[in-house]
Amino acid sequence: MPVTVRSPAKINLGMSVGSRTLDGYHDVATVYQAISLYDEIKARDTGDGEFTVKVTGEGADVVPLDENNLAVRAARLLAKTCDVDAGVALSIHKTIAVAGGLAGGSTDAAGALIACDALWGTGAGRDDLLELAGQLGSDVSFCLGGGLAIGTDRGNILSPVLARGGYEWVLAYADTGLSTASVYDELDHLRVNDEVGVPEVPGPLLAALRSGDPYAVGPALHNDLAPAALRLKPSLRRTLELGDEYGALGSLVTGSGPTCIFLASDDDHALDLAVALSSSGLCRSVQRAHGPVTGARVVT
Repeated sequence: MPVTVRSPAKINLGMSVGSRTLDGYHDVATVYQAISLYDEIKARDTGDGEFTVKVTGEGADVVPLDENNLAVRAARLLAKTCDVDAGVALSIHKTIAVAGGLAGGSTDAAGALIACDALWGTGAGRDDLLELAGQLGSDVSFCLGGGLAIGTDRGNILSPVLARGGYEWVLAYADTGLSTASVYDELDHLRVNDEVGVPEVPGPLLAALRSGDPYAVGPALHNDLAPAALRLKPSLRRTLELGDEYGALGSLVTGSGPTCIFLASDDDHALDLAVALSSSGLCRSVQRAHGPVTGARVVT
């Protein structure tokens, strides 16, 4: 029987970025939150050793269908690690924007790990899957567990956050995506003459999350990558300003962008924000979500 997994999007409530290291990457310190936007990943055993993927939904036309697809790489890695001879046919239905800073590809990889593990009965433990996730990408490990967590190193070393409460979010999507690599390159360019310290999660954000008060969390949202994303896509600035005009408790470009997120005080406020952003003509589309939610989970 096929196995179906739902895997959530992530947002970054805090994002501190260090300087580029010798291997070309950047150390980060970030606060992840999983939110209630999901991709659905279905895995069916082919028995012939072939690995295939088809994609429908949001941004399906730009998702690779070959070995560059992160979900396919996840399935292959699990099969190789656990000595599985069978192949798999993956079907992914997307509601998470592609190249939107929401870990759409990473969450599909996390979903593929969970789905194929259940399909093949590999017996891999949670720690085993987390190790494989760390090999696939910075955000994949978080998408396995979801919730709320601090990510350090490349974002793949996770630790819990002492926090409470739930949060209502409005997400505004730009007309085109941004390349993560180009945003980091632009950040390096902007900081070329600056002394860059060791990345740390802002203390005020952690204190606000402990309180569970969205009025404290909003002003504490932070993203070192935001200036680079705004430089590459100046139109995002007006989107953020509009959210502020309609009373968002906090507004931010999440991750490497270009998705803008807005923290609402409650459900009614989130609806008002969503309507204002939708009617502004500044955004390709708008979605509402709440968080935190759990990570990738088998649903059938």
